[in-house]
Amino acid sequence: MLASMRNELAGLIERMTGDEKHDWAAGSTIDVLWVLYDRVLNVTPDTVDDPDRDRFLLSKGHGPMSYYAVLAAKGFLDHDLLDTWTSFGSPLGQHPDRVLVPGVEIGSGSLGHGLGLGVGTALGLRARRRRGRVFVLVGDGELDEGSNHEAIAIAGRLGLDRLTTVVVDNSSASHGWPGGIARRFDVEGWHTATVDGRDHDALHRAFTAAHPGRPSAVVATIEPEEYT
Repeated sequence: MLASMRNELAGLIERMTGDEKHDWAAGSTIDVLWVLYDRVLNVTPDTVDDPDRDRFLLSKGHGPMSYYAVLAAKGFLDHDLLDTWTSFGSPLGQHPDRVLVPGVEIGSGSLGHGLGLGVGTALGLRARRRRGRVFVLVGDGELDEGSNHEAIAIAGRLGLDRLTTVVVDNSSASHGWPGGIARRFDVEGWHTATVDGRDHDALHRAFTAAHPGRPSAVVATIEPEEYT
């Protein structure tokens, strides 16, 4: 099953050419994205406007080929649309566009903004007493941005337990954090888990574990040589 999934997604990604410099950024997220859309997120092509849907925010918006491939595999996008990637007039740009791409919740690519948007989204859903959860995917290098430090602090302080941050850790951060990425969230009151970013069962367990009163951070480790 896992091999079949990877072959299907690899075939969909191969249909997108023109931004090969970001192949590694896309490859590092593919397993996390698949587990979220296949086993975790309460959202389908028919419920993209449901106010109680789960929200997925791709803060790591550069190189979104894996994201588009997963959306296509799950029926949000027509497969043939992938062939238009980066071409003039295509809705599939080098950064995902909330207005143009079905299922995309935010326009992203400029790093450091997704987690703040996720905090705001979780607060809005809480105020409206909606059931939806919020999942934000960030890169480890992106955590060097000061806006993320503020978002981590306020989410812990407010106990946003329907917010999960997924950090794809491929050792690309310039500065890092004493004690590791999980420690950065720990000190602000988050529940944290560090798992193999290619292990689907471990990812699923980390994404679905309940931690009342605390936001969750899942650090998905990826070896640099696995960028494929």
